[in-house]
Amino acid sequence: MPRLSLAHAAFVALAFSSQCGAARAEEPLSIAKQGYLFAGQSLVKIDGKDIPGGQLYAEFQIPAKQTDPYPVIMVHGGSQSGSNFTGTPDGREGWAQYFLRRGYAVYVVDQVGRGRAAFRPELYAKTASTPVATVMQRFVAPEQYNLWPQAKLHTQWPGKGDPNDPVTLEFLAAQLPSISDFPQQQKLNRLALVALLDRIGPSIVLTHSQSGAFGWPVADDRPNLVKALVQVEPSGPPVRDTDYTGAPDWFKDQTETKPWGLGYEKLTYAPAAADPKELSFVRQEKADSPDLVRCWSQATPARQLPNLQKMPILIVTSEASYHAPYDHCTVRYLEQAGVHPTYIRLPDVGIHGNNHMMMLEKNNMDIAAVLADWTDKTVK
Repeated sequence: MPRLSLAHAAFVALAFSSQCGAARAEEPLSIAKQGYLFAGQSLVKIDGKDIPGGQLYAEFQIPAKQTDPYPVIMVHGGSQSGSNFTGTPDGREGWAQYFLRRGYAVYVVDQVGRGRAAFRPELYAKTASTPVATVMQRFVAPEQYNLWPQAKLHTQWPGKGDPNDPVTLEFLAAQLPSISDFPQQQKLNRLALVALLDRIGPSIVLTHSQSGAFGWPVADDRPNLVKALVQVEPSGPPVRDTDYTGAPDWFKDQTETKPWGLGYEKLTYAPAAADPKELSFVRQEKADSPDLVRCWSQATPARQLPNLQKMPILIVTSEASYHAPYDHCTVRYLEQAGVHPTYIRLPDVGIHGNNHMMMLEKNNMDIAAVLADWTDKTVK
């Protein structure tokens, strides 16, 4: 299984960057330019009326001292909005401000049909919302529910982990309905993100969770414009999602498959596959350890993913998240297809206790430092 090859160096850099980041956080942000734009919109005629749709919303800020030529596009996950990156539910700065202080321009996205990218029922049909109980189990207090082996390690939520705690209520207020059709989500957001890249030029694309599923096809569509792909616990695992049932039977495969391996949107394989039915998948006979999922991969000989081989890719996994049992499967799938991502497990670089919503947790800036150190060193 791939691991961070420069773990010690990354940890030293993390300590230095965290100290510098804390010092800069006390200073006012200096912004040269800010604004917003929409990308991917077009007019669709329904019942004789033109309706604009297909757009994402992107709020951007350009720091006065921009030291990196490539902006960072931050794309939130399911039931969330761009607010994930612009602050925390207990009032601290977010990853957007951290990257601005590090000299990056930042574009913070609201996905198609979410937040300030208006949902239009004529175009997007139905919405789905995440129940409060699921939010508590997956995001806020997984240590109270024990649905996966690593959940008990969670310590970094900034509130008390109670649904009536002010910090938790602030987070719950930020939850938004999503387009219920996951394949439609992926198609619409792939097209909109490609339109955004075409408009603003070469960029670093940072995704989280659900948006990881369309990070792959966006990079596949525009390998010349995606200077790096940072996938923070991307939608996974490959081929089939995992159900959580708690101890002792931790993991079960869901029945629905991801036809292109990493999602519903077509990827460029070599030899070429015109139809996902041309792909063949097999399941690992035995997991690498009892606390990990049995991975799905391509049957051999495996087809390659040549476009994803053209840019550096980072996959980051926290210690206590429901992704901890399976993100290695995503890394393994990519490696088999000739893609060699950097894989950082946060506990391997001395960052412990985080869950899936790590950008909102108490040590969010330590994690931002890991990401920014990697982009500084890797993206040329």
